[in-house]
This record gives sequence, structure tokens and C-alpha cells, in this order.
Amino acid sequence: MSSTSRNSFTEAWLSGFDGVKFYTRTYYTASSAQAVLLFIHGFAEHIGRYEWAHAQCAIKGITVFSFDQRGFGRTALDSSHKSKGSAYGKTDLHSQMRDIEWWLKYLRNQNPHLPIFLMGHSMGGALVLAFPTRTTAPPAKESAELLSGVIASSPLVLQHVSTSRPVRFLVDNLSKIAPNMPFDASLPNEFLSRDPAVIAALEADPLVMQKGSLKCLSDMLNVGEELYERDYLNWPKDLPVLFVHGDADKVRVTSFGAAQDLFNRLQAMDKIFETVKDAYHELVHEPDGVKERFMDSCISWILERAARQPSSVQF
Repeated sequence: MSSTSRNSFTEAWLSGFDGVKFYTRTYYTASSAQAVLLFIHGFAEHIGRYEWAHAQCAIKGITVFSFDQRGFGRTALDSSHKSKGSAYGKTDLHSQMRDIEWWLKYLRNQNPHLPIFLMGHSMGGALVLAFPTRTTAPPAKESAELLSGVIASSPLVLQHVSTSRPVRFLVDNLSKIAPNMPFDASLPNEFLSRDPAVIAALEADPLVMQKGSLKCLSDMLNVGEELYERDYLNWPKDLPVLFVHGDADKVRVTSFGAAQDLFNRLQAMDKIFETVKDAYHELVHEPDGVKERFMDSCISWILERAARQPSSVQF
């Protein structure tokens, strides 16, 4: 393990369940933490894009742990640290579920008495929603029971404009033959945020490459559909969930309506759907005070539920 400290976070290269090295960041609170947040980023991005947001969590008493997912960010591209065999877009649903489970257990060991929350954006939003519903390993049921709440930001449940069935059929079948073959998955950057500075930064970011492996893309689309069609039935009723979605999300792969439908189907006793009027896909990068209100809402939701935990709770 190697680690360095920045002003707002500590970065480290840590090994995952199968020995793959991950680039990670931990944002520590200045005083006693009230909760821990495990964050899962979206497709073709990296955790460096969330520095402001995660620093806000730490300021308000929430420790944040995040990692560049296998196949993305520095985990895939840092030639000095990445594992042999790591490549951009090289991942699959089984590994993604195991990764979340691994880091969740890691955080429980590091923070034995703090409630842990799971948050994801876009592809990551679908993954965090799917995690508690999987009936076959991974994850083990005991891992999902470590969670005190889940937040899905603009989750990829269904595509806004569905890929044609012939193309889906081709990708699904080719992924079985050549799972790691790169495949272009470009999105219109101008629909991600209404802030021109965000778009310019995206286009200049060497860690953002809008492509993935055939297996990654196939699994990414299938997990949302499976969640929407049947896996929602497995949602633990006592697990709180928060959906936050912009109603002007024009990204080709994210359906606002499908997220609403899935939310309505979940039989959770504590569930909230927050619609952000006129906002695009990346709520954390929206201008005009949207990103501040978005983060305030997520932080308040976490702290409110963390406060409900008995002070003597033993996990």
C-alpha cells in the first residue's frame, strides 16, 4: 500500500478482493465522524471529479471513501501503479459487485461503530441499487445488511433512448466471445451539465475516455433492466433509499421516467424521490446553486438517518 495526503483527502493504492490495485481517496472529518459514505462513480469517469462534493461531506461530519473503479480512472491508466492486466473499460458486473462488497467490509473494519451509506451516480447509481437486491453471490446477504442507506444519483436504470435490439443482441453475444474488446460508447458532453466550464474540463480530462469493454457495456445495460423488471422485488424493506434525478436529464443512457417507475416499485419503508427541476445528468456539476442544494440534500438525508442509529450500536 502507498498513500499520500492532500489538503482535503488522503489518497492510497489499495488491493481489492483479487489483488487488483485500486486508486482510492478518503475524505476525513475534522472531528468525530457521524457516518461513512462509500461512493461509486459512473461510466467512463473517475473520483477526482467529485473532490468538491466529497470535501463538503467531510466538513459536515461524513467520512467519504471512494475509488476509481476497475477499468476506469487511474486504476486503469496510471502506468506507475496500476495492476498488470488492468485496461480501460475492462470490468464486469460480477467484479463490480465483489468490489463494492470488499470495500464495504473494509470500511466496516475501519469504522466498526459508524453507520455506512452507499451512494452511486449513473452506472454507479444502478450498481448501488442492484447491490442489496442480488439473490446470488456476490454479495452475501450479510454484506448488504451492513448498509444504513443507499443514495442513487441519476441512476442508469433504463436508457433514455434505448439501443436497438439487434445491436444489444450483437453486443451481448460478442461479449461472451471477446469480453474485453473495446467498444465506443460516446455521449454528448453538452447534455451532462449546463455549465460550460464542466464540459471544457471533461473534454480536456485525460482520465475520461468514453469507451468500455463489450462485457462492461453488456452488463451495464442488463443490470438496470434486471433491476427494473424483477430484482426490485428483493429490496430489503428496512433499507432506506434516496433517488435524486434532474427532470431535464438528456443523456442518451439515463431515463428519468424509468427511475421514477423503479422507485415506485421498491417496497422500502423509508424512500424518497427528489426531482431537481431543469437539471441535467450530473447534479454534482450543475450551476446556479443546484450542486450546492443537491449535496446539502444528500448530506442532510445521511445525517438524519445516522442519528437514528442507537448510540451503543455494535455492527
